Amino acid sequence: MTIKSTESGVTLRNRLSKSIVLAIRRLMQQGSPNEESLDMAAFVTLALGKIEESVDLSAAAWEKRDYWLKADHFRLEWAWAGQCRRALVPVLLLQDWPGIARELIVVGQHLNSVQLSPNNRLGEPWHGAWLQFTGQNQ
Repeated sequence: MTIKSTESGVTLRNRLSKSIVLAIRRLMQQGSPNEESLDMAAFVTLALGKIEESVDLSAAAWEKRDYWLKADHFRLEWAWAGQCRRALVPVLLLQDWPGIARELIVVGQHLNSVQLSPNNRLGEPWHGAWLQFTGQNQ
């Protein structure tokens, strides 16, 4: 049985982008890395992977309708997400905090236009992300 998402690609990317910005902000406010830091960094990595998947799904749908240029432009516009995810994986597995911080700054620069409301209802979606991340990268 497959479960279909009722969330559109745009909605998913917007929610994940806001969640990533929130995680990065909270992570940068911490004095020293701890277990929650691992969850936050892992969440950013996993969320970038979900963004990458949604971009491919949206672009594939446009290609079926022969909107090749639109699909190519869209993939180029979001290519950074996959590049950042691939750069984060090795430093996160090594728990190289200077490297993680460097990569998260790059992610943050790509998402600098994302606005978070002070009363956002995103919660803390990163809980348990480290276990999920390490389970995927065994």
